[in-house]
Amino acid sequence: MNPYHFNAAPNLFVFAKQLRKHQTPAEKALWEALRNREFKGYKFRRQHPFGKYIPDFYCHKAKLCIEVDGSIHRDEEVKKFDEIRQEAIESCGIKVIRFTNNEIMNDSEKVLGKIWEIIKGKDST
Repeated sequence: MNPYHFNAAPNLFVFAKQLRKHQTPAEKALWEALRNREFKGYKFRRQHPFGKYIPDFYCHKAKLCIEVDGSIHRDEEVKKFDEIRQEAIESCGIKVIRFTNNEIMNDSEKVLGKIWEIIKGKDST
């Protein structure tokens, strides 16, 4: 099993590339804080194929996925899919955290603080 992609299908890599070209404003804002090891030296990848899913951001060293949720994620069907997806990713030993577009755009310091707290907590275990 590929430790970075958990046997992601080849077609997911093509789709992930398309997603990277069409980021939401919130995804762009968070990426600016995470890219190029800017965040405490941790390497994050965006739209990273993982099994049969594509998390918005993934840090292999921290075993952490970050999801950016827009208004569509309030829909009941999407919520159910998100739960199934999160359980599948977490069953691989990866922590999944979620932030709304609003949180990222209006309180980025709090978002980054929460990410750091989770990483620090994982490093101490």
